[in-house]
Parts: sequence; structure tokens; C-alpha cells
Amino acid sequence: MSSPILEGRALVKSYDDGRVAALRGVDITIEAGEYVTISGPSGSGKSTLLHMLGGLDVPNSGEVLFRGSLLGKAVDLDTYRSCQVGFIFQAFHLLPTLRAVENVQVAMLAKGGRANHRLERASALLEEMGLKDRMKHFPNELSAGERQRVAIARALANEPAILLADEPTGNLDSVNTANIMEILRGIREHRGMTLVIVTHENEIALNAPRHIRIRDGRIDA
Repeated sequence: MSSPILEGRALVKSYDDGRVAALRGVDITIEAGEYVTISGPSGSGKSTLLHMLGGLDVPNSGEVLFRGSLLGKAVDLDTYRSCQVGFIFQAFHLLPTLRAVENVQVAMLAKGGRANHRLERASALLEEMGLKDRMKHFPNELSAGERQRVAIARALANEPAILLADEPTGNLDSVNTANIMEILRGIREHRGMTLVIVTHENEIALNAPRHIRIRDGRIDA
């Protein structure tokens, strides 16, 4: 029997010298190809949990495993973040001085390779996102929905196994929210990727095949 693609065991995380407990012993298992949403009130620990799973932060105690191997020990965190996980954030995090096609290429620099290959892949991904005519625009020349599509293209640049999205529709109106969710579900379906979305929107949370609710740093059973 194959191991889960992601597993968190007894994850504990606190901030401010222990005065703020973000996670209080969370156990979570995610299978390859799953579509999972995580929801909860503000401050519940949902984004902290996502950051642990993505290797963006490390727990005070407990462990995260990728395909059965321990993050930070058997699995190098830098390699994991750059090659195995694609991140999508509410605030897009695009570099303002780079054009859309250049923002997507930035994600590929860690893997090296030829510059023309990076350009070809970035262009193909942006075209897939419906941005063929917007590739040479800077982020401030794009709408919020377009910026998020650039961010999704960037997240796919290195063909990761997992997509982690932290409130990916938080800055979008209802039309763009629907479009972005359709794109994310399509990516998961057609590429067979694992998709984990943190959201405060009930409609998004409850429409996933699996929904996890977190409250006060614990999974709300």
C-alpha cells in the first residue's frame, strides 16, 4: 500500500514566545490526487497548517512527511518548495518590475535549464490561463483576476505534485472567483495533481470532495 503524499503528525506551532498557539497537535493525511479544502475562523490556524505542509514554516514539534519521507531531513526543504509544491496566495505576490511572462519564469530559475525553454513554458502556461495577449504586461496593468491567473501559471511552472492555495479568491469578485475555482479544479482533474485550498468561503469549502474544518488550532471533528 502506497504512503500518502502528505502527512502531518502531532503538529504544534506557537508564536510570540509561546503565547499564541496556532496549532495544537494536528494530525492530517492527504492522498495523492486529492482535492481538499481547509476552512475555519480567522486565527484558527488554517494558514499555519498550509505553511507547514508546504515547507514554508516548520513546527515547534511534530513532523511533516512527503511521500513517507520527513521534510527537513530526508527531504530537503528548498528542493521540496521549488520542485514539488506550487503556491498560490491571496495577494498574488507577483514581482511588480517584471512582466507576466517573466514572473512565471522566475519560478524556474532554481531548476536551471535553458532560457528559451523557460520562455516557451511560461508562454504556454499563460496561454493556457487565457492570457496570450497579456504576457508582456506588468502586474499593475492587469486586473486582479488576471494577476491570480499569472500566479497560477507560476505555481505550475516546475510541474509540482501538489498545489497549495491560501485564500486564492480572497481578493476577487464573484465572477473571477468562479473562474479561478474552475481553473484550479480543471488543473487537478487534468493533471492529476493534489490540490489543497485554505478558504473562508463556505461555498468553496463545502464543494470540495473533502472538507476539513479547523478551530483554535485543532481539527474540528
